[in-house]
Amino acid sequence: MRRLLPAAARLPVASALAGSTLAAWALGVTPAQAAVGLPQMDFANPLTTSQVVWGALIFVVLYVLLSRGALPKVASVLEERARTIGADLDAAKQAKLEADAAAAEVARATREAQASAAAEVAQAAAAAKAAAEVEASRATAALDVQLAEAEARIHAARASAMAALRDVATETTEALAGRLIGRAPDHAAVNQAVAAALAARQA
Repeated sequence: MRRLLPAAARLPVASALAGSTLAAWALGVTPAQAAVGLPQMDFANPLTTSQVVWGALIFVVLYVLLSRGALPKVASVLEERARTIGADLDAAKQAKLEADAAAAEVARATREAQASAAAEVAQAAAAAKAAAEVEASRATAALDVQLAEAEARIHAARASAMAALRDVATETTEALAGRLIGRAPDHAAVNQAVAAALAARQA
């Protein structure tokens, strides 16, 4: 930027001189003739020379002030802004990396939690199934015992009933036979006949 400022400082003067010379040539007049109609082009005039000198001095002073005062500050501000933007970009990249790492960690923890929960659920289901099977086996055994006891009671009651029925049938048969034949029948024969009749009915 400092290399460009001298050329920029000389540019207005050179442009003015070149423009005036070209305008004079375009009109077909010499510079001396143009100076007659244009007093600002009369370099023989001390006032014109002083104006040119003062203009050059002013441009030099402005160049020095800008190159040593304003422009370094602007450059430092731009550099500081560039450093700030770079630091912000680096911080944003680092934050993104940390966020990605945190997201990956959360996803991993979620998968582990899901796997652990599934394993615990499967273990609880297996334990519940085993407990249910044990309870079912226990209940079945208890029912079998109760059924066996009930069957035993039924058989006992049936045997008792059949014994009572046999006695009643024997007594009834002896009474009827005694009335029919006029004497008491043989107890053993009646008992055997009743037993045969009851056995035939049960078959």
